Amino acid sequence: MANPDPDAAESAGEINIGHVTLIAAAAAMGGFLFGYDSSVINGAVPAIEEAFNVGDAVTGLTVSAALLGSAVGALIAGALADRFGRIRVMQLAGLLFGISAIGSAVPFAVWDLALWRVVGGTAIGIASVIAPTYIAEVSPPAYRGRLASLQQLAIVLGIAISQLVNFVLAAAAGGSASNEMGPLQAWQWMLGVELVPALLYLLLSVVIPESPRYLVRAGREDRARSVLAEVEGGDVEYRIREIHNALGRETKARLSDITGKFGLLPIVWIGMALSAFQQLVGINVIFYYSASLWQSVGVQESNSLLLSLFTSIVNIIGTFIAIGLVDKIGRKPLLLVGSAGMAVALGTTAFAFSHASVSGGTAQLPFAWGAVALTSASTFVLFFALSWGVVVWVLLGEMFPLRVRAAAMAVATATQWVANWLVTATFPSLRDWSLPGTYLIYTVFAVVSFFFVWRFVAETKGKTLESMGREERTSA
Repeated sequence: MANPDPDAAESAGEINIGHVTLIAAAAAMGGFLFGYDSSVINGAVPAIEEAFNVGDAVTGLTVSAALLGSAVGALIAGALADRFGRIRVMQLAGLLFGISAIGSAVPFAVWDLALWRVVGGTAIGIASVIAPTYIAEVSPPAYRGRLASLQQLAIVLGIAISQLVNFVLAAAAGGSASNEMGPLQAWQWMLGVELVPALLYLLLSVVIPESPRYLVRAGREDRARSVLAEVEGGDVEYRIREIHNALGRETKARLSDITGKFGLLPIVWIGMALSAFQQLVGINVIFYYSASLWQSVGVQESNSLLLSLFTSIVNIIGTFIAIGLVDKIGRKPLLLVGSAGMAVALGTTAFAFSHASVSGGTAQLPFAWGAVALTSASTFVLFFALSWGVVVWVLLGEMFPLRVRAAAMAVATATQWVANWLVTATFPSLRDWSLPGTYLIYTVFAVVSFFFVWRFVAETKGKTLESMGREERTSA
């Protein structure tokens, strides 16, 4: 039987895309918490250093501790989702987010704060796997890119809201995150506010349906038919058979399933490389250390927090551009445009910072070069957001064949968090060594990412998830 045309189903009005969008948006709430948790620490860094009397090295390890937890969470999420279902794993992530928010708000030592950051990081790692996986599994093929993009939109909204919360709380406390607000300092409130979206995520996970692919695996075919009719329409019986055929080739997720001639299957290496490049261009140091960075070039703390919020707004604009283009022009063209744009912007930023005068651990930029640095850095964020920020999450959710998807997704996403940790932990030292040199390193990675995509990344626009496995066998 021929594969039903998804466009025909859409034109026949069988897909309630508004309803599917709401389901995907609810799942993407994990991405919002991902963005909030990973970025909220930005406004608290100077206050944490003051509160615990620690320097850049200890601060870098405390901030990056969440990323090690994220790698662990990413590695275990796939197996947990296959065993207990996507919804139960979302609920686990929501619970860990809430626990981390409370613990991080009232630490008694810097190592205690680092421990709660690991707990929150584990939740981030779980959410980073389960949200794109679930959204890909409930999305009609023709809309999957746009719906999967909601994960990145939620991440950047979480980043923006965290920056706004930081700015408002610091202003309410008299302009500094170190000032008292009732029984706690402002930075403690910044970290504790995360409890609110964590509770909302738990509530939303109760009302959305389980993935039809998990339901078929669990033997709940009647419920799977109901969900497929609700989110995809078309020939539901054909889709059930297609899922059964794919599951028939699937074994329990193990790392040995993804091994091949070159240690790992080629498709897994590609996924790992995409994940690594997404971080090695340096995007997250802007969010983790932007307040400290702009203070180092002479911007006051209150204004540096506002600049961080401005950067987040640019990120949101770029994400909306990607949502509009990812299912129209495809994944690969967006990645190529993004790599080229990021390379130019990063190179310009490096050149601007080469005009900074450094004295006593502080840096000063002439106004003109400061404006160039701000413009080029914002341009870098825009190109990242309209390409790598969105497309990597879309590809990770759809590029792996079903028979190895859980294991491959876990390894690729864990790679992303390890690369993220590497960039975050090394940035303070690299910044002190040479700020322009640091941005030149990220420029090189942007250039290399362009040629990697050109040579190795295949287009996945408009294909069903099950067809990825058929194509892999054909090309093997």
